[in-house]
Amino acid sequence: MNELEVSCQQVKEWLDDNEKEMFLLDCREQNEFDQVQIEGANLYPMSKLTTQVDKLEGQKDKLVVVYCHHGGRSLRVAEYLKNRGFTNVKSMAGGIDEWAEKIDPTKPRY
Repeated sequence: MNELEVSCQQVKEWLDDNEKEMFLLDCREQNEFDQVQIEGANLYPMSKLTTQVDKLEGQKDKLVVVYCHHGGRSLRVAEYLKNRGFTNVKSMAGGIDEWAEKIDPTKPRY
């Protein structure tokens, strides 16, 4: 795993920890988000991120976890945000597909 990546299990633990402040960023497209998402996720499609990144300024010093379908786009977005000064950004390895497989099998897979 890349240093920016975290497992689905780790993200689940963070979500379950009410003391943990985390911003969950879904970087998939709207049509993918409409099919399935993790509760509490904020949609910022990778294709529009460069024009929307200013809206994320308030999250710069918080834990930001990015996810996509399988983990490729989210890793690129995490690297982009890190280069923009985000101090604690992570990419969820395996994406929502692995989340649906290992964490929440009630979620549809596509």
